[in-house]
Amino acid sequence: MLEQLKDRVCHANLTLVEHGLVFQTWGNVSAIDRDNGLIVIKPSGVPYDRMTPESMVVVDLECRPIEAGLKPSVDTAIHAALYRAFPAIGGIAHTHSHYATCFAQACRPIPCLGTTHADYFHGDVPVAPVLAPADVATDYERHIGESLVFAVGGRSPLECPAVLAANHGPFTWGVTVEQAVENAIVLEEVARMAIHTFLLVPEGVGMPDYLLEKHFSRKHGKNKYYGQQEDVK
Repeated sequence: MLEQLKDRVCHANLTLVEHGLVFQTWGNVSAIDRDNGLIVIKPSGVPYDRMTPESMVVVDLECRPIEAGLKPSVDTAIHAALYRAFPAIGGIAHTHSHYATCFAQACRPIPCLGTTHADYFHGDVPVAPVLAPADVATDYERHIGESLVFAVGGRSPLECPAVLAANHGPFTWGVTVEQAVENAIVLEEVARMAIHTFLLVPEGVGMPDYLLEKHFSRKHGKNKYYGQQEDVK
């Protein structure tokens, strides 16, 4: 079932390893088949060097397994909450990448300091609220997902394709699973640049809104002109 999607999800998980965004068995990537309401996600606790497309796990939007096999990631309920809330997204990546996780552990958003950030994220990357004890005690992962949705607020999830789970780490998403992974790679780099920028200017810096709008809109806006037209060979 969903063999092609399993192959893409497996490759996406291994891409996180290639870019040094996950270690041990940390992190996970998923994709959703919207037509069937089914999620393909990394299995729980399986080392990346033993992972194959056949290892991927299929669940429905209520996290119920569809096939016999390995257990899904413990973060599956987080992914499911995001898919339920954001119909436009098709893939999610979660890492414990060093610099972005530093911001998550500090419970600080990643500010938009320059055009590299603005090319991908329309403003600061927010940090989700710290969970209450009751939320941790019961349905912990579902509450994490709901906190991420809350942090996006009134913004489009495709304008804000990343949120930091407080004290935890980053989650990114996109229209496709490949785009979710790309956003995870970029997020780590802009977090690294932000930390180093604050070393140079500890009192903080900012970027003009008009420059932010220009860079985000030229790549993602209605009249975007970054890149090549689809019909260019």
